[in-house]
Formats: sequence, C-alpha cells, structure tokens
Amino acid sequence: MTKEYVVPFAAVGMGDIAAVGGKNASLGEMIRSLADAGIRVPEGFATTAAAYRAFLKANGLESFIREQIEQYHRGAVTLRGAGDAIRGAILASPFPQDLSAAVIAAYGALPVTPGKARATVAVRSSATAEDLPDASFAGQQETFLNISGDDAVLEACRRSYASLFTDRAISYREVKGFDHLEVALSVGVQRMVRSDVGASGVMFSIETETGFPDVVVISGAWGLGETVVQGMVNPDKYMVFKPFLDDPSLAPIIEKTIGAKARKMVYAVEGMPGTRLAETPEQERRAFVLNDSEIIQLGRWGVRIEEHYGKPMDMEWAKDGVTGELFLVQARPETVQARKSDTQFTVHHLASTGTVLATGAAVGDDIAVGQACVIATASDIERFRDGSVLVTEMTDPDWVPIMTRAAGIITDRGGTTSHAAIISRELGIPAIVGTGDATSAVADGQTITLSCAEGDQGRVYDGELPYESETIELAQLPATRTAVMVNIATPATAFRWWRLPAAGVGLARMEFIIENEIRIHPMALAHPDRVSRDDDRRTIQELTEPYGDPAEFFVERLSLGIAKLAAPYSPHPVIVRLSDFKSNEYAQLVGGEDFELDEENPMIGFRGASRYYSERYRDGFELECRALKRVRDVIGFRNVIVMVPFCRSIAEADRVLGVMAENGLVRGEDGLEVYMMCEVPSNVILASEFASRFDGFSIGSNDLTQLVLGVDRDSQALAELFSERDEAVTRFIAQVIDDAHDAGIKVGICGQGPSDHPDFAEFLVSRGIDSISLNPDSFAKTVTVIAEAERMRSASSAGLR
Repeated sequence: MTKEYVVPFAAVGMGDIAAVGGKNASLGEMIRSLADAGIRVPEGFATTAAAYRAFLKANGLESFIREQIEQYHRGAVTLRGAGDAIRGAILASPFPQDLSAAVIAAYGALPVTPGKARATVAVRSSATAEDLPDASFAGQQETFLNISGDDAVLEACRRSYASLFTDRAISYREVKGFDHLEVALSVGVQRMVRSDVGASGVMFSIETETGFPDVVVISGAWGLGETVVQGMVNPDKYMVFKPFLDDPSLAPIIEKTIGAKARKMVYAVEGMPGTRLAETPEQERRAFVLNDSEIIQLGRWGVRIEEHYGKPMDMEWAKDGVTGELFLVQARPETVQARKSDTQFTVHHLASTGTVLATGAAVGDDIAVGQACVIATASDIERFRDGSVLVTEMTDPDWVPIMTRAAGIITDRGGTTSHAAIISRELGIPAIVGTGDATSAVADGQTITLSCAEGDQGRVYDGELPYESETIELAQLPATRTAVMVNIATPATAFRWWRLPAAGVGLARMEFIIENEIRIHPMALAHPDRVSRDDDRRTIQELTEPYGDPAEFFVERLSLGIAKLAAPYSPHPVIVRLSDFKSNEYAQLVGGEDFELDEENPMIGFRGASRYYSERYRDGFELECRALKRVRDVIGFRNVIVMVPFCRSIAEADRVLGVMAENGLVRGEDGLEVYMMCEVPSNVILASEFASRFDGFSIGSNDLTQLVLGVDRDSQALAELFSERDEAVTRFIAQVIDDAHDAGIKVGICGQGPSDHPDFAEFLVSRGIDSISLNPDSFAKTVTVIAEAERMRSASSAGLR
C-alpha cells in the first residue's frame, strides 16, 4: 500500500494507520471484521498518506511548510500568519493527474444516490497521528458533508489537506509534540447516510466523566451529527447497562434525558452542496431521537466494537431518516478515562456553597476557582487571560490554543460529548457545558467557583469557595467482615463512587429521585384532572408530553433513576426505600397542594407506611410499585431490595405487604426481598414479630433517636441533646440486633452516626451488626475504623477463649 493512492475501506484495517490514518483504518476494520455482527458501516474509500506526500512533492510544498513553521517558532510570523500562508499554498495547488484520476475512479464506483447523478458523500480527514491512546485530535481537521460530483469531491479533498494546517491543528500538534511534516493526511470519502432527515450523534463504551466501564453512553440530535460533535446543541442522552445486553428479555436502559436540540444541521437548499443550520421544529425538540429498540441496538454495537478493539471506544452513529437504518460512521479509542489509574482516585469536596449563577452538565469531577473571561465569539479569542475560567457560547477546535491555558471552561451550549467536553477531559480541565445562559449570568472579570464535584450537574457559584481534595488509595482500604455499604442520595452522584469497594447501597431514598428527576406529586400524575392551578397543569403537560401519559412519565423517570443508581453496584444489593416525604415536603412538588394535608407535626404525621394503603395516596403508591417492578423485571436489576419506612405496627406491615403484592411486588417471588426501616420504638419492642414479615432491618438512627429521646432532630435549641450514642438509644440498637439475629434475618444501619462518630461504629461492630452504610465521602476513613474494631473484637474473643 506504500505507493497506492486510493484504497477501498474494505481493504484496510488497524494495521494500516500509517497509510490511511486512525479514522479510515478503523472504518475499514469495522467493515471487514464486524459486518457479521450486524454492524453497518457505509462504504467508501480512502486516499493514502502516499497520495498526500505525492501532492506536496508535486507542488513543492514541503520546504515551504517547514520554512513557515520555523518562522513561527522564531517569532517571525504569528501562528495565524503561518497557518494562512500554508493553507493558501495548498488550496492554490493542483492535484497531480494520476492522483485525481484515482480519486475520480474510486468515487465513480460508489453506488449512485437516488435522485442524484452521482453518489452523495461525506469527505472526512484522517491524520496518521490521530486517534492514538493519548491524543484524540478531536475535530482538528475538517469534515465536508453532502458532496456530489467529481470536481466537488476533489475540492473537498484539497480542503481536507489544507485543514491539516489550521491554527488549531498546528497548535494541538505543538502541545502534543508531533512533527508537522511527519504527520500525513488521508481523506475518507464515504457514502452519506440520510441523517439530515433522521438523527445522529456520539456513543462511548465507557462513562466519560467517572470511567465507569459497564455502560454505553449515547448522545443524539436531529439532523447531521456535526451539531452534537461540535457542541452546537444540547442533545438527548441515553445510557445502557452493558452486562444485561446479552439477555434478549431485558431492556437495560438506565437513562433517557431529552435535550433541547434547538437547531439541526441539514442539507443545503435543494440542488446545492454542503449543509446549513435550521431551527428544530418544536415537536422534534420535545421528542426523543431514538426509541428503546434503537438505543439497545446501538448499545449492543458499542459493546461488540469495544470487545473487538479490546479497549473503550468513542464512536459516531447516524440514523437514515429515509430507510430507518442505523449506521456507525466512526470509531476511535477513548483517550481519557482509559488512561486513568484503577487503584486510586481523587475526590473533591466544597467546604461550603453559595449563590448559584448557572448550572449545566459536569465534565470531570474537579473544582476550579478564578476570574471569568467571557468571550462571545472566536474573533475575540485574543482577549483571553491565562489562568481564568473561559465562559463562551460554545467551542470548536479553533479554541484549543486558549483552552489549554484555562482554569476551567463553561459553555452555553453543548452536551457531554461536545468538542468542549472532549478537549476538557483530555486536558484535565473541569468544564460545565450546556448551561444555556452562562455568558449572560456571569460577568467578565467576576470571581467564580466552577464545581463538577456534586454529581452530573455542574454548578457555577458566585465568589471563591473553599474546597478540599482527597486521594483515595484503593489498595490500602482494609477488608472487613461487616458489609460496608454506601448511602447514595441521587442517581447523579452514584457513578462518582463506583470505584469504592462497597458491598452495595444500604440506603437509596426514592423521594430524592422524585424531587430531582420528576418534580411532580405522584397523585397529580395519577389524577392530573384534580390539579387546580393552571401553572401546575401547564408544567405537567410540558414535562409529560414526550411520554404520552402522565403516569408513564412517573414510572419511567423513577425506574430509570433507580436503575442508574443501582448500576454501579450490581450485583451487590441495592436497598431502595419507598418514598418517605412528609406532607409539607410533598406539598412543595408540582400539584402537591391539591393532595396534601396541612399538618401541625408532619415529622410524626402522614408519612411512610401509612400512606401506601391509604386512599389519599394509594394510586401514587401504585406508580411507585410499577416503577420498582420495571427496574427488576424489565431493566434487570434483581439485586434491588425494597424497604418500607416508618412502619408503626404489625397490622400496618401486613397491609403494606398486601398492597405491594396487589401491585406485583410479592415478597419472595423472583427473589424479591423486602426490608423494614427500624426507626420507631415499636419496631424494636416487637422486633421478633416484624422479623417474621421482613427479610431484613435497617436501623434509621436519626428517627429512632428522636423518638426514643423525644428530641426534634431539626431543633437547634435541642441539638446538644440529640445523640444516637445516648445509652437509651444504644440499648435499643443492641436489642434489635440480637432479636434480628435470633430470628435469622440481617440487620444493618444507614444513619449518619457511623460516619460522624468512630466510637459509634466501634459499638456497632461490637454488637455484631451485619452491615453499616456510610456516606461515600466518609467511606475510606470509616472502613479503617471498622476494620480495627473487628480486629480488637477478634483479639478480645481469642483472649476469652
């Protein structure tokens, strides 16, 4: 292949990167090796590195390029001046006759596009140094879409050659240490998929922010994929759990989020080459671009491609709007998370919070503090101040030279697979993308704190906030007999802690998912006709429209939230507590005022188990049960355990279990375990009777303490009296541990006490508790305390013998 100018994709593979670059080699590899797996890749051909070098030699360009780069290094010309001169020389140079003939012949052999005289193609650049394990070269060279005709294809190839010397490409190679003339450019000419009337996007076979390896993450928008790649739109986001994809009976989708998708890229006006941006119709903005079967198909392709290449992959997909077929149009190695350590990770914590100026999707998990540098357009790039936080509408490869000098990056538009996100990860710079309004909400020169350390939502705070960083060495964490679990507040934070050697999730609060992911009172979704406020009715209509049915909106959003929370800890148990809002908290949800009592003391009022069988909430509870059943039976997380909170009496326990069974959650059926929160004194006094109805107890030390001591847990005036280490409370805890073990069921604790007080953790170990569930940020510290307590207990027992 060293002297060939043009080769079909089907004739190349990953051994040919030096000849056709990473992008084209990968296309050929998929066509040759993965077609039998059902993965569709549009056909095409590549010009070779030999063709590029022949083009330079025929036009005497090598010495000219080297001279311009040397002048740039000496400071005789600017980066922009050198780039302009080189690109101008390339664009003014003709193709050698034999090269142009080879390109035209290969192009003529492609299938003719219906309605066109010739094939319509995408012309993409593939540098021989791109898609390497430590350098993605994302977006460094140009792509030209909707190209048809011999002359147009040749001109696109010439422009591709010129794009090897854009300012951004020169700068990126300088940063990465590549010799500019050692890098050659191959051009890929590929049959266009009609995603201009369909959809397209990006797919990763790894979670790009945390490195969690068991998911495929998909972003998508209407039209051609450049809007997603370049961060022009906030796309839909989907996530699939890889371990369950082999089971055809399951649909293991764990996230579906609708993006704004305000614009889409389509073909230029009829008969003209190229593309244009168009406003996305409102109906399309509010609709998912992929259905469930398409999401799962792409997920399976992502897994198969990752298995073939033996590493996490970054892929681009397209859906043909005419045929409905899905295609893969690119695949390259993921270059950031794949390089990170498996034995340690760093956690960042804000010591306090402040006024939130903007929110968006978090890229990375770091925190940055600095002055904002608000730049509206690329023409003002020279205004950037080194070390400041770049705030702009969106970035493209032209911004790379200043992105390398930024403390952080904030954009109005773009998702987690946009250019800004990809480059930020590669540079190790925290970013918040898709804020919508940061350029107007943040003032130029304003001191801000950019936080990506609070889950998948990033926050921009006013002022300089203090923060701490902690590096956790996983190999140094001791093993324990006691199952050490984690309390996870929201799905957004679950992936952040996947590397911890936790024995599962000891407490996942359903009401947090309802509050953050759904925002609407369950009864308002079961009975929207009973909502009285016009603005609440409008909100319900807007949020539920893509789902067709308000009740389905609740069931899907809740089931996805639980599944996403469960995924990082599968197959370990994940204990999901049924909703435990108090009436005043429920009333704050959209439509809540129409369904809630006005209680004087909601802390001991209409909450927990008493709601589930009551006619006031029974229909809302049915939706909770439907969501849990979907998590277990459809998505596949049979490790989810259901926990009943605030169950006051034996009769109430029986009624709740009965209602659950009516809604398809039968204890013991398909391995379903049901636990009870032990947080009311009656739970301790009648522990043996409760134990005959449940598979386990989880001690809720906060509520148990307030009810044993008669101290309002929220009262500042009584704060010094509130202590789960009070002897009255510890006697209750010791008693319920003994009674649970006598009854043959497990007992754990999920309150804050073990995280805050090492001596309390030691007490629990001494009593033989089965599990302790901790806040994740205290896991490393407390697991060491637990291990030492177990060692002392063993030593004491040995001494007694």
